[in-house]
Amino acid sequence: MADGESVDEETAERIDQPIPEEAERETRLTPSEAVERMRINVPVRGNRKLRTLIERVNADPQLKGWWHVSNVNAVARMEINDHSWVHIQIVTNIALKLLRQLTKHGVEPGLVHDFGLRQDDAEVVVTLAALMHCVGMSIHRHGHEDFSLFLAEPKLRELLDGLYEEPDRTVIVSEVLQAIISHRADGQPLTIEAGLIRVADALDMAKGRSRIPFEKGRVSMHSLSAAAIEDVTISDGEERPIRIEIRMNNSSGIFQVDGLLKAKLRGSGLEPYVEVVAHIDTETERRLVPMYRLEV
Repeated sequence: MADGESVDEETAERIDQPIPEEAERETRLTPSEAVERMRINVPVRGNRKLRTLIERVNADPQLKGWWHVSNVNAVARMEINDHSWVHIQIVTNIALKLLRQLTKHGVEPGLVHDFGLRQDDAEVVVTLAALMHCVGMSIHRHGHEDFSLFLAEPKLRELLDGLYEEPDRTVIVSEVLQAIISHRADGQPLTIEAGLIRVADALDMAKGRSRIPFEKGRVSMHSLSAAAIEDVTISDGEERPIRIEIRMNNSSGIFQVDGLLKAKLRGSGLEPYVEVVAHIDTETERRLVPMYRLEV
């Protein structure tokens, strides 16, 4: 959560324990009702630009409207996984945590290395990219990464007004757009920041996520493996800056790790910095697959 900020108990629980029933229930709210409960929280850690940015985002009904329509399209119309504002909240916090893990270990973001800007500015890029990475879902899932670009560009300039002068504002906007487009399946991230969005999006896999098709009775490897993920934690690695630890309740979750997360990690630019391990929590399956390490 942002420094010094708090949310009501219901919203905090919605963030900490996201469940498909809530994502579905929110699709039945009026747009005004849906937008009213949305509040993004991130740990700003003294980053004044980031604090101002989050304040502006939380006061922006257009951006929240895109999140609502995206969720209606995903959950009510296509019956796929939760794309509500909670997905945005989770991806934003994961991406920011990953970035801070890297910089703590001396890895320079592209904005610092290539443009001479500051760590705080890289946090602005990562946060904005996470917040807007799937606003194009409000138009359609197919090609939503491209749609996100033309929706996001004017909104980015609006949100950044007064925080950056030209040409820095254009650099920030361009880096955010590059991160957005790079999270698609065939994306080719050119920066650490873009790679982080790609991986953070894939890491929104903990319990309660991606379960809607399973609970509607469509049993497949995708739905079974998604339901198998209990928890995802991010910490210092033993050999690399980042350790991603995934706790599963059965071995079908390996498909999420080896099939989906691996595809997002490969080509992200983060391969030298991340180690991934998966544990299975039940005694029966622990004997079969006690620990799984992802090789990228």
